[in-house]
Amino acid sequence: MGRLAVAVVVALWAVPFSFMVNRIVPEPYMDEVFHVPQAQEYCRFNFRSWNSMITTPPGLYCLSLGHIATIFPGFWWTGAVSSYSELCSAAVLRSINCALAVICAVLFYDIVVHTRPGLNQGRATLFAVVLALYPLHWFFTYLYYTDIASTTAVMAMYLSCLKRSYWLSALLGGIAITIRQTNVIWMLFVACLGTIDYVGLLKGNGPRPSIGSTSSVNKNEELANVKNASVSSNLRKRRKGNFTYAAAGSCLMYGNSSQAPGSGFLDEVRTIICRLWYLKFEILISFLLYLIVFLTFVAFVLWNGGIVLGAKDAHVVSPHLMQILYFGLVSAAAMGSTHFSLGQVLAIYEFFSKRKLSSFLVLFLGLISVHFFSIAHPYLLADNRHYPFYIWRKIIQVHWLMKYLLVPFYVYSWFSIFNVLGKSQKTICILLYFFACAAVLIPTPLIEFRYYTIPFYFLVFQSPIGDNKSWYIMGLQYVVVNLFTIWMFLFQPFHWDHEPGIQRFMW
Repeated sequence: MGRLAVAVVVALWAVPFSFMVNRIVPEPYMDEVFHVPQAQEYCRFNFRSWNSMITTPPGLYCLSLGHIATIFPGFWWTGAVSSYSELCSAAVLRSINCALAVICAVLFYDIVVHTRPGLNQGRATLFAVVLALYPLHWFFTYLYYTDIASTTAVMAMYLSCLKRSYWLSALLGGIAITIRQTNVIWMLFVACLGTIDYVGLLKGNGPRPSIGSTSSVNKNEELANVKNASVSSNLRKRRKGNFTYAAAGSCLMYGNSSQAPGSGFLDEVRTIICRLWYLKFEILISFLLYLIVFLTFVAFVLWNGGIVLGAKDAHVVSPHLMQILYFGLVSAAAMGSTHFSLGQVLAIYEFFSKRKLSSFLVLFLGLISVHFFSIAHPYLLADNRHYPFYIWRKIIQVHWLMKYLLVPFYVYSWFSIFNVLGKSQKTICILLYFFACAAVLIPTPLIEFRYYTIPFYFLVFQSPIGDNKSWYIMGLQYVVVNLFTIWMFLFQPFHWDHEPGIQRFMW
């Protein structure tokens, strides 16, 4: 019932707004002028044609072919269209994102239920609906961009991994990469989380029986077996939750991971290494397809001469350290009272006051990043149709001091994120998340808030936001922002003096 409720609620706003956008903006707009004609070439089965300005792989266009194939018989039978390619209008192509938004919301629901098993159906439905309202995700539901398909594929990959369907997860990861290349990082991140879960370290996950294990034995029997049996023949048959750390070439047993002595980062690493070693063959089999997909992607990059397909000069990999700081502030703000409540502010202040030297060092590094690694991409400076243009001009660059004065807010946001994640996640999982965000965002010279969508969702899923009040505040934030942005996009068009046509404000 929860999935159906989520799907119905999302469809109730997605369908009407989709019709509104298609009526007021019937022609392709912004990046759609590249994506729509390319998809139409695929609809004519002209797979050799490719627009050199498109940077992403053709995964979205292939999904569109499948989407159109499902609705073509109905349109053909009613006489609305006479050929397959005739159905590939901008409105129909956009509709795939509308359908995917509903599917993605259901995936949100399943992930919330899986990561918060004690949650009742009503609250899980609320959480999923609020996540579906996230402004960047919500806005691009109505345009033919890669964002919704990319997010849906990554969420499906993540959910499959949570359910320990690792080969299916890897296949979905491969699909996600064909939609947007940077999803290879999220595939590796999910594979790492899956590996940690496989060895039984993640909090709240029971130990998973090893391949070939037929029954469980009690602790006394296991301890006796460890003392008397050969390591190579017996240890792999134990339940993975019973390994904690390596000593003298073998693992000592202390029950489940929650009972393991020591809970620091080094203990976590030592535990994982130990369990990985004794389960290496089983893990290799379970996670082999992730490796194959990754190696295939590496081979593609070497063959292509870079990650992006087209417009390579405008998408050169750059050390844009500020991207990770921007993401921290934007995501913390998007989570409302979770990071900016009075209690959270006091907690972070207390943390800083107790660690003055380290706090000063972090602030200094933030200032260094602002001074040397703030990149203003030509697209950012020249295109006043995007909100980052105004944030850059009216806030960050309003005075030469402003970019430095914002550093404490960046630092606070990330410390708050670490503080919240630390309440429910292992240290190694938090570090994996941070490095995944850094690997996705730092090489990107262009400030685009839609690049923050997937890392934001992973942040929310790993954060222990349990009270309804926080979710209601987030939902209200999102509704207000969404109504403003869609109103500006549809009803506040403007014209450029140097170029004909109607221009519109968007993310």
